[in-house]
Amino acid sequence: MKLKKYIWPVIGLGAVGFSVWLLYHELRGLSLDELWESLVAITGRDWLFSIMATLVAYAALAGYDHLALLHLKKRVGWLFITVSSFTTYALSHNIGASVFSGSVVRYRAYSSKGLTATEVGVLVAFCSFTFALGTILLTGLVLLIKPEIGERFLDILPIEASAVTGLLLLGFVLLYVLGSALHLKPFRIGTFEIQYPALPIVGRQLIIGPMELLAAAAIIYFALPEEGNPGFVIVLGIFLISFSAALLSHAPSGIGVLELVFISGLPDMNPADVMAALLVFRLLYLFIPFVLALFVILGFERMQLISQKE
Repeated sequence: MKLKKYIWPVIGLGAVGFSVWLLYHELRGLSLDELWESLVAITGRDWLFSIMATLVAYAALAGYDHLALLHLKKRVGWLFITVSSFTTYALSHNIGASVFSGSVVRYRAYSSKGLTATEVGVLVAFCSFTFALGTILLTGLVLLIKPEIGERFLDILPIEASAVTGLLLLGFVLLYVLGSALHLKPFRIGTFEIQYPALPIVGRQLIIGPMELLAAAAIIYFALPEEGNPGFVIVLGIFLISFSAALLSHAPSGIGVLELVFISGLPDMNPADVMAALLVFRLLYLFIPFVLALFVILGFERMQLISQKE
C-alpha cells in the first residue's frame, strides 16, 4: 500500500522531468526577451476573447456535474454545483492525477449534500466519461476534416491517424448513443456498476463535453498571432492531443508535456508566440482558478467547522 501511494507522484514527476528535458532542446534558442515581446504583442481584444472562452469552459465543466447528478437523480442547487465543479477542476488540473484528486474534493463537497461514497464514485466516473466522450467526438471530427494532423506529432508521439481513425472514433460515440437508446445492460467492474444514461442526458453530454474543449482550445487560439496560424481546427486538434497527453502523464498541471506537444504540433509558428499563448492559457485556465479554489476550500472548511460547533 505504501508503494502504491507513491506511484502516481513518481510517474508525474518523471513525465515532467522528461518533457522539460525535451522542451529545453526544442527551445534552447529562445530568449526571455523574445517571449516577452510575444506576450506584449497579444492585443487587449484577444485577451478579452481568451477570458470569455475561459468562462465558457468552466461553465461547461459545471455542466458535467449537473448532468451526473441528473443521472443519479439527485437534486443539488446550481450555485453549489458550479462552485464545487470549479474548485474540483481548478485543483485537479493543477495537482495532476485528476481522477483521484478530483474524487477527494468531490466527496468532501457532495457528501455534505447527502451523497454516498458510491454515488460520488459514479459522479466522478460520469464526469470523466463526459470529458472522454467530448474528446473522442471532437478528435473524430478533426480527423475527418484534417486527416493529416497526425503527421505533426510523428517525432514525439506514436500517432498514425487518418480519416478512417476519425470514423472509428465517431463509431464509438454512435455505439454509446445506441446503448442508451436500446437500454443495454450497465457496465460492471466488480461490484461497481455504471448504467447507460437516459437518451436526453446523452444528448446533453454530446453538447457540453465538446463545448468545454472548444472553449479551452479557443483560449490558446485567440492568444496566437495570425502569422503562421493554421486555423482553429488544427489548433483544436493539437489541443486535444496535447491536453490529453498532459492528463495521461499525471504531471502536475501537465507542465512540460502540454508545451512540448503543442510546440511540436505548430512547427511553422514562432516558438516564442506559441509559448506566450500557452502562458495565457496557464494563467487563465489553471493559475487564477487554482488560487480562487484555495480560497473557496478555506471558506467551505470554515463553514463546516462552524456548523459542527453549533
